[in-house]
Amino acid sequence: MTWLQALVLGIVQGLSEYLPISSSAHLVLVPWLLGWRNDERIVFPFDVLVQWGTLIPVLIYFRHDLWRIVVKWWEGIRGGSPFATPEGRLGGWILLATLPAVVTGVFLKEPIEAVFLQPLLTGILLFGTAGLLWLGEHFGRGQRDLRQMKAWDALVIGLAQALSLLPGISRSGATIAAGLGCGFLRPEATRFSFLLGIPALLGAGLVALWDLFMMGFPYDALVPILIGVLSAAFSGYFAIWGLMRMVRQRSLRPFAFYCVGIGILVLALALLGARSSFS
Repeated sequence: MTWLQALVLGIVQGLSEYLPISSSAHLVLVPWLLGWRNDERIVFPFDVLVQWGTLIPVLIYFRHDLWRIVVKWWEGIRGGSPFATPEGRLGGWILLATLPAVVTGVFLKEPIEAVFLQPLLTGILLFGTAGLLWLGEHFGRGQRDLRQMKAWDALVIGLAQALSLLPGISRSGATIAAGLGCGFLRPEATRFSFLLGIPALLGAGLVALWDLFMMGFPYDALVPILIGVLSAAFSGYFAIWGLMRMVRQRSLRPFAFYCVGIGILVLALALLGARSSFS
């Protein structure tokens, strides 16, 4: 993997992790569309660690929210009532919403990983992301804030996150759409989606790191990995900042059209046989 490839993939990961366009799909499709054939020893650790690079911007951007959640949760535990405050309840809902993805990832790990080897199926699943975004915008009432969240809301959004384990289904897109469907204001649904992504990214990275060290870390890949992590962190921060500003006034439908466009492009290339190596 060259430094330029690492830079491009890092930027793609950072932008697409938080914009509702599926980072997993783009990491599958971009190398395929550009005809890159990278060493598999490098691709896996690169994807794992660059994904962790996208944790940095969300921790920085939402540092005040996270601090309040931790402080209020701890105060609540000491007082015997961790859910007594809105911040404490929010922390609890994040943990509850994380469970469906954990269960799905444990029991369906191999079938999900198999989809990552199928660019055509990944492209088709992008239509699913587009549909979720459109439905969320169409049926969302946009009247509630996170202080009104209930256990059922957290589980619905958590199930949407579990669905996004498939490449092509955007994690942020699915969870924001589910939040809209539950009646939350668009900025509130987006905020919860980003906070929910922290344990998801952390947990997935820990599992993948264990697999990585069992396989043996390719130390000759350190430079491209470092480039990828840094570029993902910078681009991820601007993606979060931009989307949080956008959702205050505009809908997510442009991202639905984008996903449809990329999905059509993949199908067209497959049908035209533009890539003989298409699998």
